[in-house]
Amino acid sequence: MGENSEMTSEQTSQPGQGLPIEPPFETLAIEKRMLAMENFQRCFAIRPDDRVVMLLDRRLDPRVMHLIIGLARSRGVKPEIFISDTTQHLSIPEYVKPLLERATFVVSTWYCSVMDPYCIGLRRDLGQRWVKITFFRNYDLLDTEQARFPVDLVGEIIRETASMYPAGEDFALRFSDVRGTDLAIDFTAEMRDNLLAPNRWRGQMTAEEPGAYVHYIPTHGPNLYDRSAVRNDENAKVSVNGVVYPQWAVGFEKPFESPIGVVFEDDRVVEVRGDGPSAGILRGMLIGGQLIELGCGFNPKAPRRTIYPAGSNSPGAVHFGIDMVQPSDYVRRMMPNWEEPPVHMDLVSFDNTVRAGESMLVDNGFLTALKAPHVVEAASRYGDAVDLLEGWPA
Repeated sequence: MGENSEMTSEQTSQPGQGLPIEPPFETLAIEKRMLAMENFQRCFAIRPDDRVVMLLDRRLDPRVMHLIIGLARSRGVKPEIFISDTTQHLSIPEYVKPLLERATFVVSTWYCSVMDPYCIGLRRDLGQRWVKITFFRNYDLLDTEQARFPVDLVGEIIRETASMYPAGEDFALRFSDVRGTDLAIDFTAEMRDNLLAPNRWRGQMTAEEPGAYVHYIPTHGPNLYDRSAVRNDENAKVSVNGVVYPQWAVGFEKPFESPIGVVFEDDRVVEVRGDGPSAGILRGMLIGGQLIELGCGFNPKAPRRTIYPAGSNSPGAVHFGIDMVQPSDYVRRMMPNWEEPPVHMDLVSFDNTVRAGESMLVDNGFLTALKAPHVVEAASRYGDAVDLLEGWPA
C-alpha cells in the first residue's frame, strides 16, 4: 500500500465540510429579496380604484403594516386601518361592520376572516377581495425561502392535487398511517364541487378576481376538506368516521412520546385514546369537538417541522382542525396570544397517506403532485426542479 493510503490522526481530527456554504454576497440577497417582493406585490393585487381596509392587531410587526400601506399608496390608495387588541375574533364586531362594508380590498389578521358567514357574504355578494396574513406577521419573513417560492408554481401544485379528486361520483377521502390512523370522510359529487370551487383550489393565489380569498405568505393551501364542502351549513351532517393518531399538536412543546388516538363518529370526537399527560389534556378539550378543516401545505419551502401557528404547511403534512365545545384553559395558558381562538385545536401528522377514491393525494407524507410531469416542467423554469419541489427545509 502507498504511504498516503491511510489518514493520519491529525488529518482525521480536522473539521470537514460536506455541504455547500451559501455565499454571503449582498448581490445575492438583493436578488432573493426581489423574488419575494414580486410574490408580495402580485398577491396584494391592489388597484387604483380600490378602497382598502386593514383589520390588524397590536402584536403584528408594524413593518408589515407599513409595507402594505406603501404598496397601496404607490397605487394611489390610502388604506383605512382598524387595530384590535387580538386576532381571536370569532365574528366581525358590529362596530367594525360599517368600516368594512365600504371596502373592495381587505387585509386581515383576524381568525374569523375565512369562516364568519358575514365575511363570506361580503366576498360572495360584494365581490370583496381578501388577503389573510397569518403567515406574514414578521417583516423578516420576506427573506425566507417560502416567501420567494414562485406563487405560480404553488398554483400548479394545487391544481394538480385538485385534479385527483374524482369528478361526478361519490367517494371516500381516506387517511392512514403506520400508527393506525384510519379516517374516512364520505364525499358526494356535490361536496367535491363545492370544495374545489373557490379561487385557491383553482390555483389562483393572487387577490385579483371578485370574491378572492388568499393567504400571504402562500404556504397554507386550500384544505383537503372543510365545511365549504357543505356550503358552510352549520346544520349539515358530514360522515367523518374513524381514528386519527397525530404525531403532534399546536400548543404542545414537542411531538407526542406515546400513541394518542382521536376517535370520530359522525363528525364529532367521541373518544381520545392513550395514556400520559398529553392524552389527558386532549381528552379534556376535544370530546364533542367537530372537525372543521383538514389542512395541507402546498409550498415546498415552508418549514417541515414548524407547526405554529397553524401547520405544518409543508407539502403532504396535514393538520386536523377541530373546533371545541368550549374554550380550553390549557390553550389559554400555553398560547395566550395565539392567532387562533382558544376554541380551536390543530392536530398534526407528517406521514399520512391520503386517498381520494382510487387517487393517492399524499404518499407517506409526500404530496404526489410534486412528481407530476407538468409540475416538474413548470418548476424547471425557475431553477432546479428537484431542489424547488423536494428540498424541504427542516
